[in-house]
Amino acid sequence: MIVGERKSLAEIKDMVRPYGKILVAGCDTCTAECLAGGRKQVAELAAALDMAFRLEGKEMEVQETSVDRQCIHEFLLDVIDQAENVEAIVSIACGAGVQSLAERLPGKPIFPGINTTFIGETASMGVWQERCRGCGDCLLGSTAGLCPVTRCAKALLNGPCGGSQNGLCEVSATLKCDVPCVWAMIYDRLQEMGELDRLTDYCPPKDWRPGGAMGPRQMVRGDN
Repeated sequence: MIVGERKSLAEIKDMVRPYGKILVAGCDTCTAECLAGGRKQVAELAAALDMAFRLEGKEMEVQETSVDRQCIHEFLLDVIDQAENVEAIVSIACGAGVQSLAERLPGKPIFPGINTTFIGETASMGVWQERCRGCGDCLLGSTAGLCPVTRCAKALLNGPCGGSQNGLCEVSATLKCDVPCVWAMIYDRLQEMGELDRLTDYCPPKDWRPGGAMGPRQMVRGDN
């Protein structure tokens, strides 16, 4: 899932201050799961903005809406209809959702209400951990299903490095918390699978072009 965190109220206020009538638009999928952009967070942000501007003596009408997925154009029809009656929109979907709205509403100011951080896994209640960087050239089949591009501090494709000690990455000392060495984890998993010999396979330098090094990416299904 895509993980994000809400921008500060002060930053959002500064973005919408020139307007008198705004719409806060949420997304009930990814950013709702990480408690940053769902229906409940829409209500919370709308109320916070309304109160903050009231305390400043500024009149601000704040409307609310939320859809299943802002990144799918067909789901945006209700938002588009409601947007006709406001001056600006604050989207608390991911960056893809913000851009989907902007494409469908030319001439209408669209502002991001959250910072999109990473593609992650729900580790436990209220805890999300980065697991994928969307590099476009997945090598999980060679690394026992664990991603060194994302989970190694040096993104080593052949590891571990000399800084790994007792199963922990050397950044543990800097961060003052235990950061597992993903290459130690890969070793343990390959050993459990009885495939340690795969560690001797050399992984050549990675082709970063599929990961966006050549500009924005697009995928088109062949059966369209």
